[in-house]
Amino acid sequence: MTDFLQVMFHYIQTFNISIWDVADIAIVAYVIYRILILVRRSRTAQVAKAILLLLIALALAAWLPLRVVYFVLSNLLTMGALALIVVFQPEIRRFLEQLGSSSLGDMFSREEAPPEVEAAIAQTVQAYASLSKDKVGALMVFERKVSLDDIIKTGTPLNSTVNAELLKNLFWNKAPLHDGAVIVRNGHIVGAGCVLPLSGNINLSKDLGMRHRAGIGMSENSDAVVAIVSEETGSISVAENGMLKRHLAPETLERLLRNELLPQEEVPRAAGKLSSLFKSKKGGKNDGEETHGK
Repeated sequence: MTDFLQVMFHYIQTFNISIWDVADIAIVAYVIYRILILVRRSRTAQVAKAILLLLIALALAAWLPLRVVYFVLSNLLTMGALALIVVFQPEIRRFLEQLGSSSLGDMFSREEAPPEVEAAIAQTVQAYASLSKDKVGALMVFERKVSLDDIIKTGTPLNSTVNAELLKNLFWNKAPLHDGAVIVRNGHIVGAGCVLPLSGNINLSKDLGMRHRAGIGMSENSDAVVAIVSEETGSISVAENGMLKRHLAPETLERLLRNELLPQEEVPRAAGKLSSLFKSKKGGKNDGEETHGK
Protein backbone atom coordinates (compact mmCIF):
# COMPACT_ATOMS: atom_id res chain seq x y z
CA MET A 1 0.00 0.00 0.00
CA THR A 2 2.86 2.36 0.82
CA ASP A 3 4.51 1.62 -2.52
CA PHE A 4 1.24 2.30 -4.31
CA LEU A 5 0.83 5.69 -2.61
CA GLN A 6 4.42 6.60 -3.44
CA VAL A 7 3.82 5.77 -7.11
CA MET A 8 0.60 7.82 -7.10
CA PHE A 9 2.34 10.85 -5.57
CA HIS A 10 5.13 10.45 -8.11
CA TYR A 11 2.66 10.62 -11.00
CA ILE A 12 0.87 13.58 -9.43
CA GLN A 13 4.17 15.46 -9.13
CA THR A 14 5.13 14.48 -12.69
CA PHE A 15 1.94 15.97 -14.14
CA ASN A 16 2.06 18.94 -11.76
CA ILE A 17 -1.32 18.06 -10.20
CA SER A 18 -2.09 19.52 -6.79
CA ILE A 19 -4.34 18.03 -4.15
CA TRP A 20 -6.90 20.73 -5.00
CA ASP A 21 -7.01 19.49 -8.60
CA VAL A 22 -7.81 16.00 -7.31
CA ALA A 23 -10.54 17.41 -5.03
CA ASP A 24 -11.90 19.47 -7.93
CA ILE A 25 -12.18 16.39 -10.17
CA ALA A 26 -13.71 14.32 -7.35
CA ILE A 27 -16.43 16.93 -6.69
CA VAL A 28 -17.34 17.19 -10.38
CA ALA A 29 -17.37 13.38 -10.71
CA TYR A 30 -19.69 13.07 -7.71
CA VAL A 31 -22.11 15.68 -9.07
CA ILE A 32 -22.14 13.98 -12.49
CA TYR A 33 -22.73 10.62 -10.78
CA ARG A 34 -25.72 11.99 -8.86
CA ILE A 35 -27.12 13.59 -12.02
CA LEU A 36 -26.79 10.28 -13.90
CA ILE A 37 -28.72 8.52 -11.13
CA LEU A 38 -31.41 11.19 -11.42
CA VAL A 39 -31.48 10.90 -15.23
CA ARG A 40 -32.11 7.15 -15.08
CA ARG A 41 -35.61 7.70 -13.74
CA SER A 42 -38.91 8.55 -15.41
CA ARG A 43 -39.15 11.11 -18.16
CA THR A 44 -35.75 12.63 -17.38
CA ALA A 45 -33.93 10.01 -19.46
CA GLN A 46 -35.83 10.82 -22.64
CA VAL A 47 -35.35 14.57 -22.20
CA ALA A 48 -31.64 14.09 -21.49
CA LYS A 49 -31.26 12.20 -24.78
CA ALA A 50 -33.01 15.04 -26.63
CA ILE A 51 -30.73 17.63 -25.00
CA LEU A 52 -27.66 15.55 -25.93
CA LEU A 53 -28.80 15.39 -29.57
CA LEU A 54 -29.32 19.17 -29.60
CA LEU A 55 -25.83 19.73 -28.20
CA ILE A 56 -24.31 17.45 -30.86
CA ALA A 57 -26.27 19.29 -33.56
CA LEU A 58 -25.08 22.63 -32.13
CA ALA A 59 -21.45 21.50 -32.23
CA LEU A 60 -21.81 20.28 -35.82
CA ALA A 61 -23.48 23.54 -36.84
CA ALA A 62 -20.58 25.52 -35.33
CA TRP A 63 -17.97 23.28 -37.00
CA LEU A 64 -19.40 23.16 -40.55
CA PRO A 65 -20.36 26.20 -40.20
CA LEU A 66 -24.13 26.54 -40.48
CA ARG A 67 -24.69 30.00 -39.10
CA VAL A 68 -28.51 30.07 -39.19
CA VAL A 69 -28.83 26.60 -37.65
CA TYR A 70 -26.28 27.54 -34.99
CA PHE A 71 -28.18 30.76 -34.18
CA VAL A 72 -31.52 28.94 -33.85
CA LEU A 73 -30.14 26.07 -31.75
CA SER A 74 -28.11 28.31 -29.42
CA ASN A 75 -31.14 30.48 -28.69
CA LEU A 76 -33.35 27.42 -28.30
CA LEU A 77 -31.01 25.95 -25.69
CA THR A 78 -30.78 29.28 -23.86
CA MET A 79 -34.57 29.58 -23.58
CA GLY A 80 -34.93 25.86 -22.92
CA ALA A 81 -32.75 26.04 -19.81
CA LEU A 82 -35.43 28.09 -18.01
CA ALA A 83 -38.18 25.76 -19.21
CA LEU A 84 -36.27 22.71 -17.93
CA ILE A 85 -35.97 24.23 -14.46
CA VAL A 86 -39.76 24.64 -14.35
CA VAL A 87 -40.55 21.22 -15.85
CA PHE A 88 -38.09 19.31 -13.68
CA GLN A 89 -38.65 21.20 -10.45
CA PRO A 90 -39.68 18.00 -8.55
CA GLU A 91 -36.60 16.11 -9.77
CA ILE A 92 -34.28 19.03 -8.93
CA ARG A 93 -35.81 19.32 -5.45
CA ARG A 94 -35.39 15.59 -4.92
CA PHE A 95 -31.75 15.75 -6.01
CA LEU A 96 -31.06 18.56 -3.53
CA GLU A 97 -32.89 16.69 -0.75
CA GLN A 98 -30.83 13.57 -1.42
CA LEU A 99 -27.67 15.65 -1.46
CA GLY A 100 -28.56 17.18 1.90
CA SER A 101 -29.41 13.82 3.45
CA SER A 102 -26.42 11.94 2.04
CA SER A 103 -24.14 9.78 4.14
CA LEU A 104 -21.56 12.59 4.15
CA GLY A 105 -23.85 14.59 6.39
CA ASP A 106 -24.61 11.53 8.52
CA MET A 107 -20.94 11.33 9.48
CA PHE A 108 -21.39 14.51 11.52
CA SER A 109 -24.89 13.94 12.89
CA ARG A 110 -25.72 10.40 13.94
CA GLU A 111 -29.05 10.25 15.73
CA GLU A 112 -30.38 7.29 17.63
CA ALA A 113 -33.80 6.06 16.60
CA PRO A 114 -36.47 6.36 19.32
CA PRO A 115 -37.23 3.01 21.01
CA GLU A 116 -40.74 3.21 19.56
CA VAL A 117 -39.36 2.66 16.04
CA GLU A 118 -38.33 -0.93 16.69
CA ALA A 119 -41.71 -1.68 18.25
CA ALA A 120 -43.44 0.01 15.30
CA ILE A 121 -41.56 -2.26 12.87
CA ALA A 122 -42.61 -5.39 14.75
CA GLN A 123 -46.27 -4.29 14.88
CA THR A 124 -46.23 -3.34 11.19
CA VAL A 125 -44.86 -6.73 10.16
CA GLN A 126 -47.47 -8.49 12.32
CA ALA A 127 -50.28 -6.45 10.76
CA TYR A 128 -48.94 -6.87 7.21
CA ALA A 129 -48.69 -10.64 7.58
CA SER A 130 -52.40 -10.73 8.47
CA LEU A 131 -53.43 -8.18 5.82
CA SER A 132 -51.48 -10.05 3.16
CA LYS A 133 -53.16 -13.33 4.09
CA ASP A 134 -56.62 -11.72 3.92
CA LYS A 135 -55.78 -9.68 0.77
CA VAL A 136 -56.55 -6.35 2.40
CA GLY A 137 -54.83 -3.40 0.74
CA ALA A 138 -52.47 -1.29 2.86
CA LEU A 139 -50.17 1.68 2.36
CA MET A 140 -47.78 2.91 5.07
CA VAL A 141 -45.17 5.67 4.78
CA PHE A 142 -42.26 5.76 7.22
CA GLU A 143 -40.90 9.28 7.37
CA ARG A 144 -37.14 9.73 7.64
CA LYS A 145 -35.27 13.05 7.24
CA VAL A 146 -37.54 14.77 4.71
CA SER A 147 -40.59 16.20 6.48
CA LEU A 148 -43.99 14.97 5.25
CA ASP A 149 -46.10 17.69 6.89
CA ASP A 150 -47.69 18.63 3.53
CA ILE A 151 -48.74 15.00 2.98
CA ILE A 152 -50.15 14.69 6.52
CA LYS A 153 -52.36 17.73 5.89
CA THR A 154 -54.13 15.86 3.07
CA GLY A 155 -55.49 13.27 5.52
CA THR A 156 -56.61 13.01 9.13
CA PRO A 157 -53.98 13.90 11.75
CA LEU A 158 -53.51 11.26 14.44
CA ASN A 159 -51.22 10.75 17.40
CA SER A 160 -50.93 7.08 18.23
CA THR A 161 -48.35 4.36 18.68
CA VAL A 162 -48.19 1.80 15.89
CA ASN A 163 -50.37 -1.15 16.84
CA ALA A 164 -51.13 -4.17 14.66
CA GLU A 165 -54.85 -4.23 15.55
CA LEU A 166 -55.16 -0.49 14.91
CA LEU A 167 -53.52 -0.87 11.48
CA LYS A 168 -55.84 -3.72 10.54
CA ASN A 169 -58.83 -1.57 11.50
CA LEU A 170 -57.53 1.47 9.60
CA PHE A 171 -57.04 -0.56 6.40
CA TRP A 172 -60.27 -2.59 6.69
CA ASN A 173 -62.03 -2.07 3.38
CA LYS A 174 -65.11 -0.51 4.99
CA ALA A 175 -63.14 1.87 7.21
CA PRO A 176 -63.41 5.59 6.33
CA LEU A 177 -59.63 6.01 6.02
CA HIS A 178 -58.75 2.74 4.28
CA ASP A 179 -58.11 4.29 0.85
CA GLY A 180 -55.33 6.63 1.95
CA ALA A 181 -51.88 6.16 3.42
CA VAL A 182 -50.83 5.94 7.05
CA ILE A 183 -47.86 8.19 7.89
CA VAL A 184 -45.45 7.05 10.62
CA ARG A 185 -42.98 9.46 12.23
CA ASN A 186 -40.49 8.25 14.86
CA GLY A 187 -42.57 5.18 15.59
CA HIS A 188 -45.88 7.05 15.93
CA ILE A 189 -48.83 7.25 13.55
CA VAL A 190 -49.27 10.96 12.74
CA GLY A 191 -51.71 10.75 9.86
CA ALA A 192 -54.17 8.41 8.11
CA GLY A 193 -56.15 8.60 4.89
CA CYS A 194 -53.37 10.72 3.39
CA VAL A 195 -53.09 11.34 -0.35
CA LEU A 196 -49.71 10.54 -1.91
CA PRO A 197 -48.28 11.88 -5.20
CA LEU A 198 -48.39 9.39 -8.06
CA SER A 199 -45.17 8.33 -9.74
CA GLY A 200 -44.16 10.19 -12.90
CA ASN A 201 -42.40 7.10 -14.24
CA ILE A 202 -44.09 6.19 -17.55
CA ASN A 203 -42.22 2.88 -17.70
CA LEU A 204 -43.91 1.28 -14.70
CA SER A 205 -45.53 -2.10 -15.26
CA LYS A 206 -49.19 -1.94 -16.22
CA ASP A 207 -50.09 -4.51 -13.58
CA LEU A 208 -49.24 -2.01 -10.82
CA GLY A 209 -52.32 -0.37 -9.34
CA MET A 210 -52.80 3.12 -7.94
CA ARG A 211 -51.65 2.05 -4.47
CA HIS A 212 -48.26 0.92 -5.81
CA ARG A 213 -47.90 3.98 -8.06
CA ALA A 214 -48.62 6.25 -5.11
CA GLY A 215 -46.06 4.39 -3.00
CA ILE A 216 -43.40 4.71 -5.68
CA GLY A 217 -44.32 8.38 -6.20
CA MET A 218 -43.88 9.07 -2.48
CA SER A 219 -40.46 7.42 -2.52
CA GLU A 220 -39.51 9.47 -5.60
CA ASN A 221 -40.43 12.75 -3.90
CA SER A 222 -38.88 12.05 -0.48
CA ASP A 223 -36.49 9.72 1.34
CA ALA A 224 -39.41 7.87 2.96
CA VAL A 225 -39.78 4.08 3.02
CA VAL A 226 -43.22 2.95 1.82
CA ALA A 227 -44.70 -0.46 2.65
CA ILE A 228 -47.56 -1.72 0.47
CA VAL A 229 -49.97 -4.66 0.51
CA SER A 230 -51.74 -5.44 -2.77
CA GLU A 231 -55.52 -5.76 -2.49
CA GLU A 232 -55.64 -8.02 -5.58
CA THR A 233 -52.85 -10.50 -4.76
CA GLY A 234 -52.01 -9.88 -1.11
CA SER A 235 -48.31 -9.53 -1.96
CA ILE A 236 -46.14 -7.25 0.15
CA SER A 237 -43.93 -4.61 -1.50
CA VAL A 238 -41.62 -1.84 -0.36
CA ALA A 239 -40.86 1.33 -2.32
CA GLU A 240 -37.69 3.29 -1.64
CA ASN A 241 -35.83 5.85 -3.73
CA GLY A 242 -38.12 5.21 -6.70
CA MET A 243 -37.44 1.47 -6.65
CA LEU A 244 -40.07 -1.18 -5.85
CA LYS A 245 -39.19 -4.47 -4.14
CA ARG A 246 -42.06 -6.88 -4.69
CA HIS A 247 -43.30 -10.25 -3.39
CA LEU A 248 -41.68 -9.96 0.03
CA ALA A 249 -42.16 -12.43 2.86
CA PRO A 250 -43.01 -10.88 6.27
CA GLU A 251 -39.51 -11.82 7.49
CA THR A 252 -37.94 -10.01 4.54
CA LEU A 253 -40.15 -6.97 5.19
CA GLU A 254 -38.99 -6.84 8.81
CA ARG A 255 -35.35 -7.16 7.80
CA LEU A 256 -35.68 -4.40 5.19
CA LEU A 257 -37.49 -2.00 7.54
CA ARG A 258 -34.91 -2.55 10.26
CA ASN A 259 -32.08 -1.93 7.80
CA GLU A 260 -33.61 1.35 6.61
CA LEU A 261 -35.17 2.80 9.77
CA LEU A 262 -32.75 1.84 12.53
CA PRO A 263 -29.32 3.50 12.96
CA GLN A 264 -26.21 1.98 11.43
CA GLU A 265 -24.85 1.21 14.89
CA GLU A 266 -27.74 -1.20 15.47
CA VAL A 267 -27.97 -2.67 11.98
CA PRO A 268 -25.12 -2.27 9.43
CA ARG A 269 -26.88 -0.85 6.38
CA ALA A 270 -24.62 -2.37 3.74
CA ALA A 271 -24.86 -5.86 5.19
CA GLY A 272 -28.57 -5.45 5.83
CA LYS A 273 -29.33 -4.38 2.28
CA LEU A 274 -27.38 -7.29 0.83
CA SER A 275 -29.15 -9.75 3.09
CA SER A 276 -32.60 -8.31 2.32
CA LEU A 277 -32.04 -8.33 -1.43
CA PHE A 278 -30.01 -11.45 -2.01
CA LYS A 279 -30.33 -13.71 1.05
CA SER A 280 -34.06 -14.31 1.23
CA LYS A 281 -35.43 -17.86 1.11
CA LYS A 282 -33.78 -19.62 -1.80
CA GLY A 283 -36.20 -20.72 -4.45
CA GLY A 284 -39.28 -19.39 -2.63
CA LYS A 285 -41.92 -17.34 -4.34
CA ASN A 286 -41.60 -14.63 -1.68
CA ASP A 287 -37.90 -14.02 -2.17
CA GLY A 288 -38.50 -10.44 -3.23
CA GLU A 289 -38.26 -8.97 -6.69
CA GLU A 290 -36.89 -5.50 -7.35
CA THR A 291 -38.41 -3.62 -10.25
CA HIS A 292 -37.87 -0.21 -11.77
CA GLY A 293 -39.90 0.70 -14.80
CA LYS A 294 -40.99 -2.87 -15.50
